Amino acid sequence: MELHFKKAFDTLGPSLLGGVGIVIYITIVGFICALVVALLIAIGRLSKSKALGRILSIFIELVRGTPLLVQFFYIYYVVPMLLNGIALLFGYDTNIQLQAPTCGIIGFAINYGCYMSEVIRSAILAIDPGQREAGLALGFSEGQVLFHFIIPPALRNSVPVFGNYLVMLIKDTSLLAMISVQELLLRTKTFASQTFLTVEAYTILAGVYLVISIPLSQLSKIVERRMKQLR
Repeated sequence: MELHFKKAFDTLGPSLLGGVGIVIYITIVGFICALVVALLIAIGRLSKSKALGRILSIFIELVRGTPLLVQFFYIYYVVPMLLNGIALLFGYDTNIQLQAPTCGIIGFAINYGCYMSEVIRSAILAIDPGQREAGLALGFSEGQVLFHFIIPPALRNSVPVFGNYLVMLIKDTSLLAMISVQELLLRTKTFASQTFLTVEAYTILAGVYLVISIPLSQLSKIVERRMKQLR
C-alpha cells in the first residue's frame, strides 16, 4: 500500500499542481464576481423601486431553487444555443461558444452572488439608521451616504460569512469536472481510471483540498479579527 501511495503521489502530484492553479484562479475570479453581483442585487432589493425588488427576489428564488451543477450545465450547453438563436433572428449566423472555465466563473458569480446578496442586505439593514441621518445632515447625497457610511461597515460585518462562502466555493470547484474543466477532480478521475489506484488517488485528492481549504479558513479568521479592530 505504501508503494502504491508513493507511485500515485509521484505520478499524480505534478498533474494536481496544474489543477490547483486552475482551482485558485476560478475561485478568486469567481468570488470577486460573486461579491460584485451580491452587492448589486442587495442594493437593487433595497432600492425604492418595488418592481426591481420583486424581479430580483424572483431571480434569487430561481437560482437558489436549482442545483449549482444544473446551472453549470445550463450555462455551458444551453446559453450558447440561446445566444446563437437570438443572433439568427437578427440575421447573424454565429457560432458562440463559452469556454468551460468561463462558464464556471459565471455560474459561481450568479449562484454565490444570490446567496451572498442576502448576507449583505441583512448587514445593511442592521446598520444604525443614525449613520444615514448623520450623512444626510452633513450634506451628502443618498448615494454617497450608501457607499461611504452604510456599505463599508456592512461589508466588514459580513467578513466571517464571506470566509465560509469562499471555502465552500473552493470545494464546489470539483463540480466543474462535469463540464470538462481540468481541475483537481477530473485529473484524479482520469488518473484512477488509468492506473486503478483509486484509494490512493482520491485520498491524495482529499489531502490537497484540505491543504488549500484549512489555511484559507485560518486566513479568513485573521481578516475577521483585523476587521473587528477597525470598528
